[in-house]
Amino acid sequence: MEDKQTSFQIAQIVLISSLLTFTIILGALFISRHYVINFLAQELQTATRELPATQTTTPKEPVIEVVEKVNPAVVSVVITKDVPVYEQYYESWGFFNIPRVRENGTKEQEVGGGSGFIVSNDGLIVTNNHVVSDESARYSVLLNDGTNYTVKVLARDSQLDVAVLKINQPIESALTFIDFGDSSKLELGQTVIAIGNALAEFQNSVSVGVVSGLSRSIVASDERGRSEHLDKVIQTDAAINPGNSGGPLLNLSGEVIGVNVATSRGAENIGFALPAEVVKQVVDSVKQYGEIVRPFLGARYTMVTSAIAKANNLSVDYGALITRGQTPEELAVMPGSPADKVGLVENDIILSIDSEDLKDTDLSSVLRTKSVGQVLQLKVLSKGEEKTITVTLEKAL
Repeated sequence: MEDKQTSFQIAQIVLISSLLTFTIILGALFISRHYVINFLAQELQTATRELPATQTTTPKEPVIEVVEKVNPAVVSVVITKDVPVYEQYYESWGFFNIPRVRENGTKEQEVGGGSGFIVSNDGLIVTNNHVVSDESARYSVLLNDGTNYTVKVLARDSQLDVAVLKINQPIESALTFIDFGDSSKLELGQTVIAIGNALAEFQNSVSVGVVSGLSRSIVASDERGRSEHLDKVIQTDAAINPGNSGGPLLNLSGEVIGVNVATSRGAENIGFALPAEVVKQVVDSVKQYGEIVRPFLGARYTMVTSAIAKANNLSVDYGALITRGQTPEELAVMPGSPADKVGLVENDIILSIDSEDLKDTDLSSVLRTKSVGQVLQLKVLSKGEEKTITVTLEKAL
């Protein structure tokens, strides 16, 4: 009996001691809770600082990357001329002084502007012919960083509306230039970027759009009333304003796929650009020969239409009909020309070039895309029979 009572007392003592110990510990924690919290916070901060930092960067939009890449190569073309300076004076007439105006010398003045882009590190620049068509004017280019260079017009192509300029001053620092892309692989809806000197006032303005149409034929005219027929141009809804002429139309790889050339009056978001494949051939020609060299076939022709086919009782309603001009000197085939060497004669009809039918395309437009020395396969209708002729293009005289 005593053993049980002793065990019970011991158990009571242990329980009371445990409760007392727990109460003391809990009270101590409560009293020192602020110190514990601060200690744990400091340890957490230290551990966090010791962990390797994870850096997160937001990728730039493709358009921004392209603009940053090519902007140094896009230039503003500045046109200056010596213009008359007029002054007012008074001429006595009896009791009256009559105001008159007379010319008093000239001064150099900016009279216009356009856009262009650098295509080589030695300072070759592409722009439109109509931007630099005034041979009495002087031209310079303003880079995006504010550097100004005078330029010389190396070549003008009024048919394509392309011109090639060359910086004729010592180049201060390495030039950024843009490569040509493959405009033959463009697709409708493809994103494109236009950059240029909008309104000849807002340098390197950027607009974004899509390819709205391919192989368009347009008649473009300038403020002087001169017009030109352009084939196979690219239509885009990227904003192309006056002053953008000669600037690049770019893909999302930063390559030139067109040269901005015209807009449609009375419409919104309809602009046009010359395809890069044609412009590149002009640039390559200037690099190689110092001038624009055209491939030469040597046959005078007229494009066959349904009306021409009916009037001349032709068996086809398309192609290029070889025909003489209005005067005896205007022969159908020029003696000694590539056409003459392969036996083309008057009244032959060239139906296709390298399997491309001449249905909706002018013969000259196709030849523009070819090079001097290039070998072509012509399908020709001659005296009622079709035949294939191989001809090598030569340099135009």
